[in-house]
Amino acid sequence: MYLSAANHRIPLSDGNSIPIIGLGTYSEPKLTPKGTCAKSVKIAIDTGYRHIDGAYIYQNEHEVGEAIREKIAEGKVRREDIFYCGKLWATKHDPEMVRPTLEKTLSVLQLDYVDLYIIEIPMAFKPGDEIYPKDKNGKWLYHKSNLCATWEVECHPYFTQPKLLKFCQQHDIVIIAYSLLGTSRNPTWVNISSPPLLKDELLNALGKKYKKTAAQIVLRFNIQRGVVVIPKSFNPERIKENFQIFDFSLTEEEMKDIEALNKNVRFVEMLM
Repeated sequence: MYLSAANHRIPLSDGNSIPIIGLGTYSEPKLTPKGTCAKSVKIAIDTGYRHIDGAYIYQNEHEVGEAIREKIAEGKVRREDIFYCGKLWATKHDPEMVRPTLEKTLSVLQLDYVDLYIIEIPMAFKPGDEIYPKDKNGKWLYHKSNLCATWEVECHPYFTQPKLLKFCQQHDIVIIAYSLLGTSRNPTWVNISSPPLLKDELLNALGKKYKKTAAQIVLRFNIQRGVVVIPKSFNPERIKENFQIFDFSLTEEEMKDIEALNKNVRFVEMLM
């Protein structure tokens, strides 16, 4: 399949399609300055991104919606050009809660629809006002628990997920990779003992060969496997750089060499 900066959608099993690279918008609400997310989304759209990955739990969907609407008003894009993925939080899994929760997301975004709406994490927490409900002993309060068109999972050269990728390909499920370049290494939710991916010798050697960064090599590796990538960045230059992955290809041998880097290491350890 030929992919380019102008045309980089891949098909989904339901007849729709998804851009193979998107902008991740996760942020720490208390640490991220107001307006940072909106600015980054606007830069991403100007760069050529058409896929924006957001979530209610990120607490910045109002900025994402503002940026998308501004770019539509400028005539830079049409709403149908943008693929927005929203997420259902773990306390809202009951069927009767899904529609009102989605409608709240749409109200915050000030958009008429989202293109993809997925479950944020597979664990269902007890419904209520608490985002992370726990009992008096500090234990998680779980709630009750099917195949989808997409699965968003951690996937990168140190955690290549070969069995899951094969399973998903057999069932026409598209994998979306998060934390594919590593993470902010926040010790509250990240395994900080994990090796820093972007310092890997092979990835940097390939970057030197193709005049690319290690991050661009990682992104290209995943899209050549048919994995959708959503690198998060609020850095204008990195947002643009992460999109420049359609002007080169890795050889079959190089793909195998990168696959051999697998250490079965997760960066994100959500021990819930």
